[in-house]
Amino acid sequence: MRNQLLMPKATAVWLVDNTALSFDQIAAFCKLHLLEVKAIADGETAQGIKGLNPVITGQLAREEIAKGEQDFNYCLKLSEPKIRIPEKKRQGPRYTPLSKRQDRPNAILWLLRNHPELKDIQISRLIGTTKFTIEQIRNRTHWNSANLTPLDPVTLGLCLQIDLDIEVERASKNRPHIMPKDEILLPASVTENLDITENQDDDILDADKVFAKFSPLKNDE
Repeated sequence: MRNQLLMPKATAVWLVDNTALSFDQIAAFCKLHLLEVKAIADGETAQGIKGLNPVITGQLAREEIAKGEQDFNYCLKLSEPKIRIPEKKRQGPRYTPLSKRQDRPNAILWLLRNHPELKDIQISRLIGTTKFTIEQIRNRTHWNSANLTPLDPVTLGLCLQIDLDIEVERASKNRPHIMPKDEILLPASVTENLDITENQDDDILDADKVFAKFSPLKNDE
């Protein structure tokens, strides 16, 4: 059993709207990524979430908020709850709501087309699917392949943008850099000791041949 914050995103919405705490303080207190808190402040996410006042729920004291507003390096402390909530143990694969499971094949197709560098294990980790399903969609042997439409898994709510960026960055680090053909350098054995005298004879002008083309001038007497 451990003390944990209830409805962290709703709490973050309230803290952004009603306090002068920094984004870092709110992110640390609500156990959210800093970019998620900034997105809440910019109105990009959590538009349909009603803010939850942690003071009313007894999870944060007003004195803690005041300390944090005076010192941005201060870490907010969660109030001791009257009732302990048992810690949830995550078991089995990642759970996806039934309403979103039908969108997973479309999300897989989007990832295969837009991020071919991702490994199957990374796709499975992002949207909670199996390697067998990924292979079926890649080979177009899936039972619904004809009706699939590539859709961004972040837009579908199957994963967070920050998680997708992390997986793409990991895959890019292990991806070998291929230099374009027009940027390939010639080996030293080709560029060294070039025969610069080749075809120089063609450039030497014959004076007699040049002047022979001109008609002799006639002097008027």
